[in-house]
Amino acid sequence: MFDFQKLDVYQKSKNFCKQIYSILDEKHFDRVTNDQLRRASFSIMLNIAEGTSRFSNKDRKNFFVVARGSAFECVAILEYLHETEEITGKGFLESEQRLEEISKMLFGLIKNLD
Repeated sequence: MFDFQKLDVYQKSKNFCKQIYSILDEKHFDRVTNDQLRRASFSIMLNIAEGTSRFSNKDRKNFFVVARGSAFECVAILEYLHETEEITGKGFLESEQRLEEISKMLFGLIKNLD
């Protein structure tokens, strides 16, 4: 087992990514929205994984910062989809809460690397 697989934040981000893929299979958003949301959600877990492979704290921190930025990007996309009535308020709030938890966990990892 790789180190990143042991991290709760990685597992939560992987589950979030799977949730997004499921939503995208059900809904038919435009191509750009589908692509951005799919890539941003995937980016969270991939940057966590890649960050754990780095030897220096500076390099590790950079990947965690990028992962956190991707979480923010997902929130922005989902908020837009909610406001344009493409997704429900409940769906948005659930996703937002999951992303907030992931963001806080990443922030903790980032602060520990200072």
